[in-house]
Amino acid sequence: MAARYRDDPDRARVTVRVATELTDGMRCSTTARSHVVHADEPRSLGGTDTAQSPVELMLTSLATCQAVTYRLWASELGIAVGRIAVDVEGDIDLRGFLGVADAPAGYGAIRIRVAVEGPEAPERYRELAAAADEHCPVLDVLRRPVQVTRELATPA
Repeated sequence: MAARYRDDPDRARVTVRVATELTDGMRCSTTARSHVVHADEPRSLGGTDTAQSPVELMLTSLATCQAVTYRLWASELGIAVGRIAVDVEGDIDLRGFLGVADAPAGYGAIRIRVAVEGPEAPERYRELAAAADEHCPVLDVLRRPVQVTRELATPA
């Protein structure tokens, strides 16, 4: 899989796009390629609790990215893996989101627990974990500053 991008680096540079629309109350529908994901807030935050909240979806993105990165790098490194399970939890002070205190709006800490099962020696799985930590795109974006710009379109 990686060889096609190694041989043609220009193919590896992509722009990922999603489009979200607030549809009802706090519920959003987001389309990426032809896939739709919904988000909502819990009732305690004014939503209808019909889907994961955006901050839960961020942890979901991290957990799923970790899982697929472990699978990809297990294959690249020739490490046999039978099962990969990822649990992620984050601590957030909702007062920042609600503007009722001088607190960050986002997570203050995130913890990842990866469980791997298979026939390899523990040191091989530590090698796999190091590779996953180095190459997981979502983990990377959380660990380093990323330039973010915003444009606001308003009625004329």
